[in-house]
Order: sequence, then structure tokens, then C-alpha cells
Amino acid sequence: MAAGGKSRDLIGYDGLQQEAMRGVVRSALKRAAAKGLPGDHHFFITFRTGAPGVTGPREVLEQHPEEMMIALQHQFWDLAPGETFFSVTLRFGGLPKSISVPYSAITQFWDPSVDFRLRFNAPEPGAAPAPAPQPAAPAARPPAARAPADASAPQEAAAETPKIVSLDQFRKK
Repeated sequence: MAAGGKSRDLIGYDGLQQEAMRGVVRSALKRAAAKGLPGDHHFFITFRTGAPGVTGPREVLEQHPEEMMIALQHQFWDLAPGETFFSVTLRFGGLPKSISVPYSAITQFWDPSVDFRLRFNAPEPGAAPAPAPQPAAPAARPPAARAPADASAPQEAAAETPKIVSLDQFRKK
């Protein structure tokens, strides 16, 4: 148990929540890539330009050394959302140029047509991933009852304080 009598989060709920919300972004981009943007929908995506895996025109990324917001509305091409990143061609200085952004670098996703906004915890530029929490050894549990380790599961550090998230901002009024 952590200080104050509360248990540490050894499951990594904050990381699971972030992963689920990034799945919403991935699904929205996949729909837009397959069918275009319906109605007045459009996306503003903010991301850390120095995050691992971000690629694009050097001069554009240098103009935005920390964060950059892109708009997917009228003039974008070749939107290709993958499982871990998306790429798109946009106009920078009047010229079409491609950019690739891992979902883990996104700090905000906003569709102002319906006022839908997601904010994310993105790693600091150059930051190493947090080590996985080390659970205590199970007491008197037979080896067959243990779940196999999943190398693809998110690895988040355990938090000492509870994470409370209000979903009111996502509800239609």
C-alpha cells in the first residue's frame, strides 16, 4: 500500500484511458480517410513536434519546436491512419508536404463542429517511456493461474494519487 492507506495503481488505469481515447482519434481518422469528412466535421490536431516518430518538413517542424496544430478540413490529401501513427499531406507555405504523427505525440484532438475535444498526456520531447510498475509477487498462487505477460500492453508508472476524470465535457447538452 502507498502512503495514506491507498493502494498503488498497478494496472495503469491512466495509461489505459489514454490508449482508449487515442483509439477514438484513430477511428475518426480512419472514417475520414475512407469516406471523407461528413457535414461540417473537421479536425484540429495538436501534437509535440519533438516527440519520437514525428516526421515532416524540417523547416516546418523547426518553426514549431514544441507543439504544432494542424487542421484537417478542406485541403488535405493522402490521409493514412495506421495503428500507431497517421500521415497526411497538407499545404505548408502553399506547397503540399507530408507529415507523420504517432498517436502518442498528440496532445489534443478537437472537432469544433460538434465541440468534441480530447486532451492527452504526451511524453516530453526526448523523454524515455516510463518503466512498468513492478507488482508484488503473488502469494500462494499456482503458476498456472498467472496471466501471461503482454508485451504490447501500455507501460505506465503507477500514480500515488487518484486520477479523477470528468466526462461532463463530452456529453451533449
